[in-house]
Amino acid sequence: MDTQISGHVWVVGDSVTTDAMYPAFAMRLSIPEAARHIFYELRPGWADQVHKGDIVVAGRNFGLGSSRPVAALFRELGIAAVVAEEFNSLFLRNCINHGLPALTVPGVHAAFADGDGAALDFAEGWIENTVTRVRLTGGALPPLVLDILAAGGILPKLAREGYVPLPKASHV
Repeated sequence: MDTQISGHVWVVGDSVTTDAMYPAFAMRLSIPEAARHIFYELRPGWADQVHKGDIVVAGRNFGLGSSRPVAALFRELGIAAVVAEEFNSLFLRNCINHGLPALTVPGVHAAFADGDGAALDFAEGWIENTVTRVRLTGGALPPLVLDILAAGGILPKLAREGYVPLPKASHV
């Protein structure tokens, strides 16, 4: 698995809740439909602007709140990774479980602006602003997490290892 990613950055602030990312009304929708409403109140229309391979950069306590599967929405939109100063621990686990790289890097929020380019390696734990050439180091993801990401998430990993049945119509 290639652990290096590059893409354009979208910056959000501190304490962005899962409610702000995945509004309650969208929870009755399919994942593709719900993804169209991500950041509904925070950044209306954002889902129409994002491109496959983009990276979300956030401040402290990103993903505060309930266990809404926001990572599934990010993946649906093609977000390649989420990098934050600090993640809510439940949100971080949800990202990994859905196969979305999530990297904690102190100072990342101040180092980027919307539209900047970023290159990162989540196995080594660094991100670089390709506009300013500022490189920051965070925590590298451990081998077990890298295995989960390589499989596309925890359920595909467990299915490939024979612990759970393969979901119907799965390409695991």
